[in-house]
Amino acid sequence: MNLKILFLLLLLPSSFGIAYGHTVDAVGEYRVEIGWMNEPVVSGETNAIEFYVSPMNTCPEIPEPIKCAESQEFQNGVEGLKKTVKMQLIYKDESITLPLSPDHNIPGKYYAFVNPTVSGFYQANILGSIKDTPISLSMHPPKVAERAYIEFPEPSDITVQQMIDGHTALIEDIGDLEDSVKNLEETKQQMDMGYAGIGVGIIGIAIAVVALAKSKKN
Repeated sequence: MNLKILFLLLLLPSSFGIAYGHTVDAVGEYRVEIGWMNEPVVSGETNAIEFYVSPMNTCPEIPEPIKCAESQEFQNGVEGLKKTVKMQLIYKDESITLPLSPDHNIPGKYYAFVNPTVSGFYQANILGSIKDTPISLSMHPPKVAERAYIEFPEPSDITVQQMIDGHTALIEDIGDLEDSVKNLEETKQQMDMGYAGIGVGIIGIAIAVVALAKSKKN
């Protein structure tokens, strides 16, 4: 199976269900959740990190807050966080601070729009306050995949690497052609020398026959 198709098939299930591939955590008495708006997410496409905030129900049987948050669904979202919460997106040594845009149809759901230009893992730092609860939380949305894996047909733009690969292949082909010509010339020279030797032999035989004939007459 084509590797690109296989990679796409592995990613496709993440496009079903609102919370597939999302990350959930807890901050005080609130449940928070992040994930990419469009999944599978690929480099070079405008996307957004979805941010959900809702009150967290108590879990007497689950002592760990994060496990308690993961056992619940988003509901009764918290509104009014546009001015009090920011998202800092980090990739390696680079970072950008993104404002939150509220979803007008789903209270407590926000978007941080961004165009991830390279594939890899990004870190989202949620900073600010949810009502009276300070938040300084690092979360990790699913990995950004390389755009080339799902492009069809393949892009017509020739990259620098493609040019280098093509140039290298051309040099190798020219080298093979030069070797073939050299071998052909050597073979021709050997054949010419062989023909010359045969000619000399025939002449020698002819001279010997003539000499033998003369000796018999004498």
